[in-house]
Amino acid sequence: MKVRGVLYFVVMIVIFVTFKACETSVVSDSDTENSDDLSTIVNESYFSMSVSDALASNQKSHEDSSDYIWSSVDEVLIDLKETTAIVSGSGVSVTGSVVTISSAGTYRVQGTLSNGQLIVRTDDEDIVRVILNNVNITCLNSSPIFIDNAEKTVIILADDSFNTLSDGASYIYTNIENQEPDATIFSKDDLTICGNGILSVNSKFNDAIASKDGLVLRGGSINVQSVDDGIRGKDYIIIHDCNLDIEALGDALKSTNDEESERGYIYVENGTFVINSGGDALQAYTDVLIADGTFSITTKNTSSSLSAKGIKGLVNTIIDGGVFTINSSDDAFHSNGNLVINKGEFEIYSGDDGMHADSKLTINGGNINITKSYEGIESAIITVNGGNIHLVSDDDGVNIAGGADGSSPGSFNASGDNWLYINGGYIYVSSTGDGIDVNGSVVMTGGMVIVNGPTENMNGSLDYDGTFNISGGELLALGSSGMAQAPVSSSTQHSILVYLTSSQSADVLVHLESESGEDLFTFKPAKKYQSVVYSSTKLERGKQYNLFLGGNATGSEKDGLYTCAKYTSGINYSQFTISGIVTTIGSNNNNRRQL
Repeated sequence: MKVRGVLYFVVMIVIFVTFKACETSVVSDSDTENSDDLSTIVNESYFSMSVSDALASNQKSHEDSSDYIWSSVDEVLIDLKETTAIVSGSGVSVTGSVVTISSAGTYRVQGTLSNGQLIVRTDDEDIVRVILNNVNITCLNSSPIFIDNAEKTVIILADDSFNTLSDGASYIYTNIENQEPDATIFSKDDLTICGNGILSVNSKFNDAIASKDGLVLRGGSINVQSVDDGIRGKDYIIIHDCNLDIEALGDALKSTNDEESERGYIYVENGTFVINSGGDALQAYTDVLIADGTFSITTKNTSSSLSAKGIKGLVNTIIDGGVFTINSSDDAFHSNGNLVINKGEFEIYSGDDGMHADSKLTINGGNINITKSYEGIESAIITVNGGNIHLVSDDDGVNIAGGADGSSPGSFNASGDNWLYINGGYIYVSSTGDGIDVNGSVVMTGGMVIVNGPTENMNGSLDYDGTFNISGGELLALGSSGMAQAPVSSSTQHSILVYLTSSQSADVLVHLESESGEDLFTFKPAKKYQSVVYSSTKLERGKQYNLFLGGNATGSEKDGLYTCAKYTSGINYSQFTISGIVTTIGSNNNNRRQL
């Protein structure tokens, strides 16, 4: 069974407002005694699954190892001769330029039909193999290859062969009621395309390759030009080590069965994909499952009615590995249910969200670089257990919101259903809106989080409606002061919140050190800032610290943060002592609340 639901948690949110003008305020450690330890529910809070786990819940492939075993002595030769064909053997009839295979068996096809058709129509229960060996078929009013009836058909691209199939801009349907066939290669039954040759499919009418059952692509190179969808498999599309180059005005790869929960999926074991689509690049009505592969994807809306997402599984989108370069006008990665990133290399440039899931988004690993997005990563529940995440956003960097589109007015759900869990990994955010915006609560037990921005007071580097409990990891967030928040006093790890008296320019260093001169952090912001939030196990109760602004630093620097920094003192802005869980330095008259 598929996991479709969201595990909901209801917690009582207790808001403490602390505000003192022009002085340091301290919240006592005793405030944590009656608080719930939210970290105890972390491991129950997120959806995490591998590709193999999800495959076990989906319909088994029609593929069998015997599909690829035959004897050349049993092959029937079909020699295409422009307007007719010559057949050496039985099981085939020729009527003008229409060649019909009526029996199970293995057929080797070669030559050209200038306006003809190859039809497979048999009641036999055994497999039909069609070997394309330098074939060029054009059919101006229907499918060049039409599999009307067969238990299973395997189209084999002969070694080193180059095969071309083209249709016309209008069809004469064999089945008028169902408007079929409607693709350059059209199969009513299970279809496999395999081999080591090249197949070029030029679709001027509708889709390029379509199967009304399952579709398996194994090996070879397939080049598609389509006025609508590129490749469609109703029950599933399964791809093994295939090279695909698809130009489609509609969706590039699509599985469309929306009636059976174990069907309607796409599984990619490996391969190379170059996709330019007007709609979604990969779209499945249930799961998109990618084990590995190299993907270069561009999506651009060619119609206001089309979704133009990169990779979209309506139930689950699960990535176990691969290299992804995605430029999408809509979300780069999307799921109406759950999105899981286990591993991979990701370069994302998105007109909407970099990664979005309506229910749950889990990141266990991978290198994720989102260079442009409206919102970087968004879901009702986000769990980060590992990975290296860099994201730039025009609005919120990390957005926790319920509903199908958290950026839409009225779709926010600020109840206990929405959570951000950070258990590990590295997260760097550069945002115009809120750096981390949680319409719910945050639990952080590990990892490293750096937030650079925002600069306007209507947004904050941290913005949450419930609580932010931190018990581990390191947090550094700089931005405007009007909405600034720190983790809550019920945390078990110490934090500081600094309100600066004036806005500091980008590149003005901020440096924190212990009384003995130990460097806690040295940071060079990329944007102007007037607040600093820092939380770490390095902060100790009863110890004194010095906060400096300006100066110079040398050492290894990543994302503005120096490692093993040698700091030349700027201005000692504040000297303070940690006396409680949250220490606030300075004040902000515009601050709406501080939990």
